[in-house]
Amino acid sequence: MRITGDWITDPATQKVCAMLQAGGHQAFFVGGCVRNALIGTGVADIDICTDAHPDRVMELAAAAGLKPVPTGIDHGTITVVSGGIPHEVTTFRRDVETDGRRAVVAFSDDIQEDAKRRDFTMNALYSRADGTVVDPLGQGVADLQRRHVRFIEDPEQRIREDYLRILRFFRFYAWYGDPDEGLDSEGLAAVAENTEGLAQLSVERIGAEMRKLLSAPDPAPALAAMQACGVLTRILPGADATQLAVLVHLEGGIPPAPMRRLACLGDAQAATHLRLSNAQARELAHLREGLETTLSLPEIAYRQGMDMAVNVALLRAVAFEMPLVLNRDELAQAAAVQFPLTGKDLMPDYAGPALGAKLKELERAWIESGFALDRAALLARR
Repeated sequence: MRITGDWITDPATQKVCAMLQAGGHQAFFVGGCVRNALIGTGVADIDICTDAHPDRVMELAAAAGLKPVPTGIDHGTITVVSGGIPHEVTTFRRDVETDGRRAVVAFSDDIQEDAKRRDFTMNALYSRADGTVVDPLGQGVADLQRRHVRFIEDPEQRIREDYLRILRFFRFYAWYGDPDEGLDSEGLAAVAENTEGLAQLSVERIGAEMRKLLSAPDPAPALAAMQACGVLTRILPGADATQLAVLVHLEGGIPPAPMRRLACLGDAQAATHLRLSNAQARELAHLREGLETTLSLPEIAYRQGMDMAVNVALLRAVAFEMPLVLNRDELAQAAAVQFPLTGKDLMPDYAGPALGAKLKELERAWIESGFALDRAALLARR
């Protein structure tokens, strides 16, 4: 079995593999790039593993005219930039000690040891530089083809090595699992027994995983399972996933939006629980305001953009159990208009607070006219 794709045949990427092999070392593509190439989806990041130690990778890369960057040298990772493309080159590893958050690793020269320390069978897939697939555990290809997300060997042991794997289990199911088959029963049982371990994780790591999960085409089955086994309450105490499936259905061809889906879950403290960025927290707050106010969708489009108006329309349809009505042309026009007046237009008749109040009054009349009143009509009302 071979994988193909422009990314693997790119001379810049092949040069990284050739550099390692010319130095007497192994070079395998690993993880997401192999998995995604096998199922025909896009490859964003290129990970390479090798038996060469980090210092040796640095030496070989420099000698080959490539740029080595010690981004994770303590954990065996060197970023080798070739042709402007970053390649994460990591030495084969085995776990020496784990505490549920991070691992102490030792370098290895055995691809089998490297495979066993990974999380899911579908992530323990490798390929040679020519695209030949290597499945050291003999399970990854079959599970990937079945769209079966399964922990490697003992699920509880894998989870206790890093409790973030609980969230990754649901995230990978949302992206790669078969919804008709459901989640792996042994994995789900192990998750349910270890939810307390989530308290060891930083909110930043939890937030990053949740945003990736909520970006999946349909995260509703995964979130429903998280709620059923107690995981959702652990990370978002005020959340309820029961309406998410309705939202996803209404979205249709509308691109997924993590903050829209997070707003649907309803946890009022989600921005804190997931340590959202300032921009994400503002977006989430605007979405909730859109649900709680009676502002028209065109006014929301005018004030906050068309995307926000579409998101609020979806959330309102779910919350109030009503049909989704979207006039995209109307919202696009509302998002593009500009209020025809400024404060200078009302001077010297108004000043100070009176000026601001009058400007708001005229803007309100303009909005309620469907943005139809022109400058002259507005000035006539001053």
